[in-house]
Amino acid sequence: MKADPDFGHLFPPIRSKNVPKTRRRRAPWVLAAAAAVGVVVLGVPLVGLLVRTPWSDAGRILRADATLDALRISLSAATCAAGLALVLGVPLAWVLARSRMRGRAALRALALLPLVLPPVVGGVALLAAFGRRGLLGGRLDLPFSFAGVVAAELFVALPFVVVTVEAGLRQLDTRYEDAAATLGAGPWTVFRTVTLPLTLPAVGAGAALAWARALGEFGATVTFAGTLPGRTETLPSAVYLALESEPGAALVLSALLLAIAVAVLVALRGRWLGAWR
Repeated sequence: MKADPDFGHLFPPIRSKNVPKTRRRRAPWVLAAAAAVGVVVLGVPLVGLLVRTPWSDAGRILRADATLDALRISLSAATCAAGLALVLGVPLAWVLARSRMRGRAALRALALLPLVLPPVVGGVALLAAFGRRGLLGGRLDLPFSFAGVVAAELFVALPFVVVTVEAGLRQLDTRYEDAAATLGAGPWTVFRTVTLPLTLPAVGAGAALAWARALGEFGATVTFAGTLPGRTETLPSAVYLALESEPGAALVLSALLLAIAVAVLVALRGRWLGAWR
């Protein structure tokens, strides 16, 4: 009788549940020390903000008419800016990720330039373009208005939609789009029924990042729209103005903005930032 053939070499050994799949490595002490310093640099200012905030006065400060007006303007302008960033940023991200047009590198650099440009320079550029003596100043009345706040926030928030959605498009399996096109769907139908639904997580992450960036914008907004109470004064500008007259109010408003930023990061975990472990 022939012995049963040995097929053991065809099957990988079963790994015990108690044995980790990946071996955790100890970080070199130099890297661990540098990482600890980085945590201190990032964390100590935030801890100082929370410790020094006069929480007993927080209710009075947050219920003040000036604070409510600044909060209303900030939320409204950030929402408008994020919506416009989606309308303009998603098509721009598609062009950068899918088209073969010449000059894409220059176009991408232009789209991402506000990420590294000082915000006050962005405000000056907006004045040069849309101010009363700017290139289009005679036709548009944007400076020192709510529309000016939205324009300034859109300028700094748009790149977040572009870079996030473009990354999502590049990770998307194009076979789904090719299959839809093979079945007779036109380019707009493919984008609307296949591409956009598959990239909704990236679109949502980009919208959230753009909204948070617009909410926290200060330099471009102050330069282009000013700090008119009840009209163009946002929460960041209210923080800056309160530093001179009422530092406690500045701390409370800063803590409010910090809480909003943390909420956005928590909402984005597992998407743009990766899963927290």
